[in-house]
Amino acid sequence: MTVSVLVVDDSGFFRKRLTEILNASANIRVVGAASNGKEGVELAEKLRPDVITMDYEMPVMNGITAVKEIMKRCPAPVLMFSSLTYEGARVTLDALEAGAVDFLPKNFEDIARDGSELQRILRERILDVARSSPRAGHGGAAPAADHHPAPATPERQPSPRDTRPHQPQSRQPQTQSPAPPRSARRRTAARHYEVVGIGTSTGGPIALQKVLVDLPASFPAPLVLVQHMPGSFTPAFAERLNKLCRIEVRQAQDGDMLRRGVALLAPGGKQMMVENRGGQGRIRILPGDDRLNYKPSVDVTFGSLARSFPGKTLGVILTGMGADGKEGCRLMKQSGSVIWSQDEKTSVIYGMPMAVARAGLSDEVLPLDEVGPRLVEGVS
Repeated sequence: MTVSVLVVDDSGFFRKRLTEILNASANIRVVGAASNGKEGVELAEKLRPDVITMDYEMPVMNGITAVKEIMKRCPAPVLMFSSLTYEGARVTLDALEAGAVDFLPKNFEDIARDGSELQRILRERILDVARSSPRAGHGGAAPAADHHPAPATPERQPSPRDTRPHQPQSRQPQTQSPAPPRSARRRTAARHYEVVGIGTSTGGPIALQKVLVDLPASFPAPLVLVQHMPGSFTPAFAERLNKLCRIEVRQAQDGDMLRRGVALLAPGGKQMMVENRGGQGRIRILPGDDRLNYKPSVDVTFGSLARSFPGKTLGVILTGMGADGKEGCRLMKQSGSVIWSQDEKTSVIYGMPMAVARAGLSDEVLPLDEVGPRLVEGVS
């Protein structure tokens, strides 16, 4: 099946180059191009493409406004192109909030070192995005697993209860994954955990926001968060979550101590591990290893939790592409800890949680709306 693409960008050179790269794939066909957001919305309604690529800074109508209009009129997965800067992160997060599924750097040199790698990444990302679908009433999904995106901090943040977005629905057919066994759906009584770990990727920025705004300031356990995204994005993402949530959320630093009601976000481009020093959890931040696809990696963080607090941790795997987190969950499970995973229907991409559920590692399989409330009632 051929994926149809609409390219929206005010740069004629960029439109031409992107069209050439995508049309070189037998599975992708560019069906239209627009030079501003208004034209992009009109062509989206007319052409009904499978995927839309969107620039942010454009005349007549910018990318975020265009995404909002597309989600209202003719919802479709949108891939944003943005700069890998702090301001670019804030804009990208706003675009994800508006409904964009994923993003890539606008500068092709930031994506790949050579032409063949660039073309492969661009094509794979388009095909990945095509497998997601926009969030009902509120726009799209979120970033793909083998790259690292993030959300941005809006100028003004409303109250948490007023800003929680609707969750995207996956396009992947229900037949791809069998219904989880009843034992995976059975809820357990509240218990004490030394730490709660949450890992996610595609769709994670919005999913994490939805989960964390449900937690009270008095949440009785520390949290560590792993979201696939670049290092230039995680500070803005942590700031955004901290403004929206009642718990404290910040980017983790080497040597940070785990504290109740504080969520520490793994820095992009690096690895985060948790050590146990005399019963006190401490964060270790290590350089990213080129041998690992994901920086940060859920497997690395969850593996350290299994070693440091065996049988005393709760691992939660949310929406995301790929299988990062499965092996870390396996180690946690072997140590006697508990694993929850998001269900297929509410996942933007049912990759990471599916890998965990299919491996028989999930103690509970939950819709996204239930993860936050279950944390409140299930962690003491």
